Amino acid sequence: MGTSVRHETRALLRAHLAAASSYRHLTRHCPVCHRLLRLAMSEGRRSRTA
Repeated sequence: MGTSVRHETRALLRAHLAAASSYRHLTRHCPVCHRLLRLAMSEGRRSRTA
């Protein structure tokens, strides 16, 4: 189950970056990117410890 959630989170991040590529998107300043990255990283840690 954790792999599925992490996969979906990464897919959302890729989709967001693809949509934002047409303008000067700064990943480190984007709250959406920041939140999605944190979700993907936290899910990765949870699946390794479980």
